[in-house]
Amino acid sequence: MTQDPSHESPGDPSQEPEEQPSADAPEEVHSFGDAAAEMANETEVEEPLDVAPADPADDELTVARMALEERTLDLQRLQAEFLNYKRRVDRDRDLIKENATFAALAPITEVLDNIDRARQHGPLDDGFRSIAEQLERVVAGQGLVRYGAPGDAFDPTIHDALSHLGEDPEVEVTTVKVVAKGGYKIGERVVQAAQVLVVDPAESGPATGSTED
Repeated sequence: MTQDPSHESPGDPSQEPEEQPSADAPEEVHSFGDAAAEMANETEVEEPLDVAPADPADDELTVARMALEERTLDLQRLQAEFLNYKRRVDRDRDLIKENATFAALAPITEVLDNIDRARQHGPLDDGFRSIAEQLERVVAGQGLVRYGAPGDAFDPTIHDALSHLGEDPEVEVTTVKVVAKGGYKIGERVVQAAQVLVVDPAESGPATGSTED
């Protein structure tokens, strides 16, 4: 019996007909194209907004402010330098004045010492006393000050100890007992150190006359 060639067995895979393109395929391509267009549209919407061009007036104002700040800093620096210079000049002026006063009054201390020695021997004559007092007022007006008196605490920076007179139970520190020659200062600067005799405080020791068993 002859088989009809047009009749094929459905179970034979080799004889299965090739799949034909679906009629819906063009619609899928069309849908993909629509999605791409929508994405393009969204991209166009999300583009950054145009930035307005900078105003030249704002740039000029910024430059002017920066220049003003620089000039202000320069002015402050110059002011600080001027103040430092003024302090330095004032300090140098005071030092020059003090040195000139020191040089002028240092020799007069010998005259003042002679006046003190004369007073130790008795009252001064009226004429000599008036001259001595006038001289003392003049040098005091120039800043020369006499110092040194019995009972002052001994200070090696302003006192010259000629001798120790022993111990004194009434003092707690080394103390001036006698002033042999007065000292003179101009401000804190010593012109002539005071020459003094001093006493030391008594040393406390164990009581005498008692013994331990």
